[in-house]
Formats: sequence, structure tokens, C-alpha cells
Amino acid sequence: MSPQPRVLKIMNVLSAVLVLAAFLMAMFYAPLEKVMGEVQRVFYFHVATAWVGMLGFIAAAVVALIYLRTQDLKWDVIGLAAVEISLVFFLIAIVLGSIWARPAWGTWWTWEPRLTTAAILEMIYLAYLLLRQGIEDPDRRARFGAVYTLLGGLSVPLTFVSIRIFRTIHPVVIGGGGSEKMSMTGSMVATMLFSIAVFSLVFVTLFWHRIRLGLFADKVEALKLKVTQ
Repeated sequence: MSPQPRVLKIMNVLSAVLVLAAFLMAMFYAPLEKVMGEVQRVFYFHVATAWVGMLGFIAAAVVALIYLRTQDLKWDVIGLAAVEISLVFFLIAIVLGSIWARPAWGTWWTWEPRLTTAAILEMIYLAYLLLRQGIEDPDRRARFGAVYTLLGGLSVPLTFVSIRIFRTIHPVVIGGGGSEKMSMTGSMVATMLFSIAVFSLVFVTLFWHRIRLGLFADKVEALKLKVTQ
């Protein structure tokens, strides 16, 4: 594998520094929420990881369209990278949401619309990874992955709008109104937006690393196929 580009090395350091900065903002800059108390500080990372995870799934669907049009296997590598990293971010969001829900709702989990659709979304893409393992031919695997990712991507907007179209106890952070609308001060909004920006950078950094690893793995797989033929 070729050495890391200079820009990627800078992004590695910058990501680590900014994650620490986001943590400090959540702990000391954002004010204490009057009702939920200290546990509400989990909210900033919960929103950021969920948002980045869903954007990654959407990016994977866009990449799937590009693959189906070009039939270039590098786009399959990129799509797989987007799904894998988004799965991790979205799982973190679900775990953080449960930590937040325990004192706020009195339970770690409840099958309300947002949590239900989020769990289904995570399982859809976990199944995608498992099913890919059963296909040895790279072209067939890539075509399957592209079609599956496109279909799976339909669940992303459903997860996002579920708290806007169904009766739910989950607060609406972006948009919406009424009693379910979450009220935030200016410093809370600033911390949330900063966290979203930071985790977006972390996503791009990990995405780049995973693409480089995937392209290297594809070269190794191609060499193995040549040897066995």
C-alpha cells in the first residue's frame, strides 16, 4: 500500500484535536439542561453521529448509481466503505440515544417510531455485509451490492421523517414544532453544529482510509484469482 498522502495525515491529527474540542464544548461550553441535567450532554454526540451515519448511507446509494452506470469496481469499494463506516456511526448513535433515554424516559429502549426505524435501518445494512460474503464473483457481488444499497437507502428518509409523521416521544431537533420541538439556547445550537461538523470530518478521514484499504484488498483478490485460474 502506498504511503498516506500528506493531506490525510493532517486530517488524522485535525480530527483527533477537534473531537477533543467538541467534547470540551459539550461538557463546559453548553449550559446544563434544566430538566435532564448532565446526561443531556450526550445529545451533542448522539445527533452528530446519527446525522453523519445517515448521510453516509445516502452517499452509498449515490455511489451505487454511479457503479451501475459505469460498471467500474472501484465504485463498489467506495460504496462498501461508506456503508461500513456509516454502520459504526449509526450504532454509536443508537447506543448514545439509549444512554440518554434511560433517565429521560425511564427505559433504555422503547419501540417508538424513530427507534424502530433506526433499528431496522441498522439491520438492513448489517444484512448487506453478511450477504456480500456469500458472493465470490466480484462483478456479481458489486451488482448485488449496488441494487441492495439503493433499496436500503429508501429507509434513510423514512427514519429521518418518522418523528414528523408519526406520534412519538422522540424530540424533534431540526425542524418541526409544537410540544415535541426541542428548545435550545444559542450555545447549545453552536455546540451541536460544531459536533456535526467535527464528526463529518472524522467520517471523511475514516472514509479515505477505508477506500485505500479496500482498493489494496481488491488488488490482492485480483492477484489470487489470476493464480487460481
